[in-house]
Amino acid sequence: MTPNSQLTPFAMLNVLGLVVAAAGIMIQYVSGVDYPTIPPGPIILLAAAAVVAFGPWSWAVRVGLGAALFLSIGGAIATLAGNGFSETLGDPGEVGGFAGAVIQLVGLAIALPAGIIAAKHSSRRAGVAGRPCGAQ
Repeated sequence: MTPNSQLTPFAMLNVLGLVVAAAGIMIQYVSGVDYPTIPPGPIILLAAAAVVAFGPWSWAVRVGLGAALFLSIGGAIATLAGNGFSETLGDPGEVGGFAGAVIQLVGLAIALPAGIIAAKHSSRRAGVAGRPCGAQ
């Protein structure tokens, strides 16, 4: 597999944000934050990043947007429910968990708006014959 060299800067930012968010979740996991044995978040984020980065399909950037949105909503629900995510954000003394949560939020804060803009641009360009999704 080779990266799609035709990605817009926003699609590339979406991929970067998804990878950073996945790294943040893994930092939390390694730090002992309460996650399932195999946390689904990094799998979802990295799979979506791969689809955006390597997929020439017109809908590929929407997968990245969907993953960022899905994990953002899940994080908000976990925070409101008082699960481990909110506890790590509320306790900077838990350095690994806190740092991982901040890194995850930064990644999602990059991926979500970049995904929105990339999807908007790809829908405009979808009618251009011969150009993969996100092509300039």
